[in-house]
Amino acid sequence: MKKFIEETAAFIKSKGFEAPEVGIILGTGLGQLINEIDIISEVSYNHIPHFPTATVEFHKGKLIYGTLSGKKVVVMQGRFHLYEGYTLQDITYPVRVMKELGIQKLLVSNASGAINLNFKKGELMLIDDHINLQGGSPLAFKGVEHLGERFTDMSVPYDPVMNKTIKEIATVENITLHEGVYASVVGPQLETRAEYRYLNTIGADAVGMSTVPEVIVANHLELPVSAISVLTDECDPDHLKPVDIEDIIAHAAKAEPNLTTIFKKLIQSIQ
Repeated sequence: MKKFIEETAAFIKSKGFEAPEVGIILGTGLGQLINEIDIISEVSYNHIPHFPTATVEFHKGKLIYGTLSGKKVVVMQGRFHLYEGYTLQDITYPVRVMKELGIQKLLVSNASGAINLNFKKGELMLIDDHINLQGGSPLAFKGVEHLGERFTDMSVPYDPVMNKTIKEIATVENITLHEGVYASVVGPQLETRAEYRYLNTIGADAVGMSTVPEVIVANHLELPVSAISVLTDECDPDHLKPVDIEDIIAHAAKAEPNLTTIFKKLIQSIQ
């Protein structure tokens, strides 16, 4: 894998991606941040050697490089999921490549369902901790020790310095920002009433189908990471309604300006 990572990074650098400082992974329906970037170069995933290709219709599948808040950033517009048939190593390969390109911080966003019924759709949740329910680990492969410590510590998976800054920004900007635990499941089906009750019992505040693999690998690489969930539906098992993907995407779009504000000001604050 190390050889593949180096080959991928060399190709991307040849496309003008020079010394990015911050990596950003944009989740489902979360693309408005791209409009704030002074784009220098972009490349489709299917043109990048050894890179997976996005298969979900609302995932764009581009790697974008440019300037945001005075910093060089590399942005994944579209991410990969277990439910698309990828392995956990495939899903996290871009994180390893971005680290090889030189990023010093990683920011992640996702769309998720609110298990904590004090949280409402259209609001944001800063992830403080997570529960991995995807049935595997992106570190469980032969030779992983050549890329980082096999037995990676996960006692503080999300960077406390960046998380503190994010909370301060939300306060100043009058943005509702919850803080909680994110549970990552395989999908693509949404949860049953019994599963929502289970997730609530084990301490989850929100549930989604991404983020945790990328965060595990960021910790493996000793790469500081923060993640924010856009809450797109409310998972009340006693009043559960059929899923409406269009409504989920609409609420993601509604929350995007606040997410964009937080990410822009956070990047501006990074030294």
